[in-house]
Amino acid sequence: MKKIFLSLALIPLLGLGMNAQKPNIQHIAPKSWWAGMNDSKLQILLHGTNLKNYKVDIKAKGIKLLEVAHEDNPNYAILYLDTQGAPAQDFSIILTDAKGKTYPIAYKLDARKANASEIQGFDSSDVLYLIMPDRFANGDPKNDYVKGLYQDKVDRQNGSARHGGDLLGIQQHLDYFKDLGVTALWLNPVQENNMPEGSYHGYAITDYYEVDPRFGGNEAFRNFVTQARSRGLKVVMDMIFNHCGTENYLFKDMPSKNWFNFDGKYTQTTYHTAVQSDPYATEYAKKLAIDGWFVASMPDFNQRNRHVEKYLIQNSIWWIEYAGIQGIRQDTHPYADFDMMSRWCQAIHKEYPKYNIVGETWLNSNVLVSYWQKDSRLAAPRNSGLPTVMDFPLMGLMNQAFDEKTEDWHGGFSKLYEYLSQDIVYANPNSLLTFLDNHDTDRFAKNEELARNANRYKQALAFLLTTRGIPQIYYGTEVLMSGNKSKGDGYVRTDFLGGWQGDKRSYFDPQQRTKEEQEAYTYTQKLLKWRQGNKVISQGSLRHQTPRGGVYVYQRSLGDKHVSVVFNGRDEASKIDWEYWANLLPQAEAKDIISGQTIDIKKLGELAPRQTLILEY
Repeated sequence: MKKIFLSLALIPLLGLGMNAQKPNIQHIAPKSWWAGMNDSKLQILLHGTNLKNYKVDIKAKGIKLLEVAHEDNPNYAILYLDTQGAPAQDFSIILTDAKGKTYPIAYKLDARKANASEIQGFDSSDVLYLIMPDRFANGDPKNDYVKGLYQDKVDRQNGSARHGGDLLGIQQHLDYFKDLGVTALWLNPVQENNMPEGSYHGYAITDYYEVDPRFGGNEAFRNFVTQARSRGLKVVMDMIFNHCGTENYLFKDMPSKNWFNFDGKYTQTTYHTAVQSDPYATEYAKKLAIDGWFVASMPDFNQRNRHVEKYLIQNSIWWIEYAGIQGIRQDTHPYADFDMMSRWCQAIHKEYPKYNIVGETWLNSNVLVSYWQKDSRLAAPRNSGLPTVMDFPLMGLMNQAFDEKTEDWHGGFSKLYEYLSQDIVYANPNSLLTFLDNHDTDRFAKNEELARNANRYKQALAFLLTTRGIPQIYYGTEVLMSGNKSKGDGYVRTDFLGGWQGDKRSYFDPQQRTKEEQEAYTYTQKLLKWRQGNKVISQGSLRHQTPRGGVYVYQRSLGDKHVSVVFNGRDEASKIDWEYWANLLPQAEAKDIISGQTIDIKKLGELAPRQTLILEY
């Protein structure tokens, strides 16, 4: 029989003796809050036993109790407080039963850190490194088994099981990321995921205020973020507001049926989120797509419920204040309620004006993706407020272009040219998250044969790191990790070798990498280090022309500084048409970042098969 897991950290928070039977508080959300927030209205959700039977009051300095809301389920009391002008303090929430007996619950209003509202989010000067925590490194084998949780064993031979990776394992390799040259770490969800199956990936959250103890718990996460930031590495936290896991207490003991869509009864989404912008979509089609459940084990939140909205908004703010995360990646963004998610973005930016959020906008058209970006002309008068969207259409094209022959009108780089020429649909093309692959797709190297194609990798990475947008690299790409989803997701989420004691070799050790892996790593490191602080690439304009004779060139410029990126999109040598490309190329010698050589492009004449040049001048 499954045992109920209750964080030990919660016990002193409750202020209840071990023998207390009533009101049997099980959850308090949020666990704490801060004085001096721009939004002074605070929701505190209490979950216990028959809380509807208790009178609720507070004993605090300068805090007003505005409302106590009770839903259909008597086990909940939802408090709304006004903290405007209140000092940081410890105060009490007091529950009084019918006989006058009181039950005080300790609560803390902390002082904010200095300049907390000025936290800087990620932007186009960054390169994100995406990590699946369970599959990167096991720093603490003792937390592989946590009593009371469903999946309490590790099995590294099973792609759907937990493998034991954790936050300490990632933290122990912060210098690896720093040396590689990435500037931000995006972690797949670390929140508690106490589900019977598939808990390793984290996308069915069972407690929004707890980091999964198998990853190390809340303090381990906060310490990890602190250590990362001390090395100049930002941390982006994955969040899921569209749905939770069926083992979440909010679903198992629902405050009311309308906390979840379809009254908490499983109804499958169609996955056709284009209905959000479709001018011809029926209301029925919209309801199925938006309100339907992602899968049977992931109930869909009704974000039109005011209590749900406030709960989710506060949760993201809590993690920013508590841990200092410098970005949020919002899963399944178009599956959620457009208006509520817009208000969420506004709430974040009200507290943190320099913050960035990226939404997973998995749509196959740039027009559909652009609808979700802040200030989109296509969405007007609606406005998502979402600064960054994920460029899935470009990902699809990049997985074709570097395998194809570039002709003047089609194939290869002609596809990339044509796609970029349509950036007019985006409100801010430079705030698109660009990537070759991620945890939900085939790896860019779908098999070992493609992994051995060095020119393919080099062209792809050069394009990714020099075109517009915010690049993201999936863990292991730099050492040619390969895999595809034909046999399941686990094959694109394999372990990073060297992250576990006893691994046959280690990707962390240059001496244990193959010649091909080391070549890829060195190339990746060189480009990443060069890109750091390079405002021409992160802020500069982009100009290009249609490919000609297999050659494609674009130029990034900022003031009097320029970078020209030159590709041969063919497997044979291609001549450079100097007259055609002259306005995008240096007129004199320039340094090629890749080779380190000084090149006079006029004298070069032709490019070797699949050659790439990055010329800085």
